[in-house]
Amino acid sequence: MGFYHSTRSASPTFTSKEAIRRGIAPDGGLFVSDDLGGTTIDISTLANKDYPTLAREVMGALLPDYSADEIAACVDEAYTGTFASSEVTPLVPLSQAPNADGTPTYVMELFGGPTSAFKDVALQMLPRLMARTAGAEGERIMIVTATSGDTGKAALAGFADAPGCGITVFYPEGKVSHVQNLQMSTQEGANVAVCAVRGNFDDAQTAVKQIFANKELGERLAAGGTILSSANSINVGRLVPQVVYYFAAYAQLLRAGAIQTGDAVEFCVPTGNFGDILAGYYAKRMGLPVAKLLVASDKNNVLADFLATGTYDRERPFYTTTSPSMDILVSSNLERMLYYLADGDCELVADLMSKLTDEGNYQIPAELLERIRTVFDGGWADEDQVAAAIRRCWDENSYVIDPHTACGYHVMEQTAAVEGTACRVLLSTASPYKFPKAVAESLGLFCPPDDFACMEVLAKHTGTTAPAQLAGLKTKPVRFEDVVDVADMGSYVEQAASRIAKEA
Repeated sequence: MGFYHSTRSASPTFTSKEAIRRGIAPDGGLFVSDDLGGTTIDISTLANKDYPTLAREVMGALLPDYSADEIAACVDEAYTGTFASSEVTPLVPLSQAPNADGTPTYVMELFGGPTSAFKDVALQMLPRLMARTAGAEGERIMIVTATSGDTGKAALAGFADAPGCGITVFYPEGKVSHVQNLQMSTQEGANVAVCAVRGNFDDAQTAVKQIFANKELGERLAAGGTILSSANSINVGRLVPQVVYYFAAYAQLLRAGAIQTGDAVEFCVPTGNFGDILAGYYAKRMGLPVAKLLVASDKNNVLADFLATGTYDRERPFYTTTSPSMDILVSSNLERMLYYLADGDCELVADLMSKLTDEGNYQIPAELLERIRTVFDGGWADEDQVAAAIRRCWDENSYVIDPHTACGYHVMEQTAAVEGTACRVLLSTASPYKFPKAVAESLGLFCPPDDFACMEVLAKHTGTTAPAQLAGLKTKPVRFEDVVDVADMGSYVEQAASRIAKEA
């Protein structure tokens, strides 16, 4: 796999290390490689490979300028003793498939890491990849990230006290769960900064992109020895580790005898920013037999509408839901998908992104939509449907899911499996204990206002246990209570960089 370049221009090109260190392309596009799929993974050997082995193989193919020893060291540091299961992303069978056709269905639990969300799989890896990129002597990286709930804490946990790095995380004020808020505001580490933003996630994400594009700010930071990078899924170093768990799911299905080598598997992915499901498309390009990739949205159903009509329109009401990590109207990683499905047409992608910025919407050509729909399908769930899905999954399977996963459960109920699909896998992106009140109320339980009391009610009713890192938030001191307007985010980053440099 060769060099990376922007989705909006074929030049200049960068190595994978340079792409990871930069985070975003100079023209505001996302880094892609035209060699995706040039190296494939032999699926006949998957059943014999554990997660670290798969991670070394898949990531080595996607990040060619990292040596085998560097990749092996990153994998060892990221996944040794940091996840609850030796499988890292274990599969759990559902006793009753969430669809009348009865296709066997598994849940892939992506929340066994230190922050109880799927972002851990990539954000335990990204700091290790970043540490092995070469910068000027004495140069520091400031990670700047906007979060809709889960990325922020996972990034903070990964980069806290990482040598040569600082991290600033912005989240929309009042639009993350209480537990998610505490996870970020109590974060330890001398090199971290956390700040709420008056606005929604899209406001914060747009401002972060503008911070990267602000040449004057970049020059002032560079004069002080700091460069900017991102831990959002716009960074290819976030995306690549997620490709691994699609192959890991297939390997586990083979070992369980649920499928035979070559059988097609369908994946349903709750997603707002499109990165988690895009990783499944990368896996498909690398040889994984993927029958379909189902996008599951919440009431902010911009992706579901796009897949149905070919029109992407962010000019619509924004809803705050019980699945805050998907409360997004501008799905950044869709740009990468458009690039690949449009056969690398940078001019088209640049034009579409310009229309999205200037007009708030774009319409893709009919033939491109047809091509996209051969790979992707989707649906969405409103708040009542999310609550009902949580209840049904518990009643039918004695399995507790969070509101994001419930969006996927509902979409699978409403969508027949593609003909020839041997198995379906629902990606579970967060522990239900990150959203204890929403889950408990969906199960019909009396829940006191306090989230930690709700955790106890949920645990008693279901016989499950709250992750220690979530239950322990109750007594952790809050370190960060800053709130800024969107217009002041750049100044906040500059102040944070100055403070962290002095404390280094």
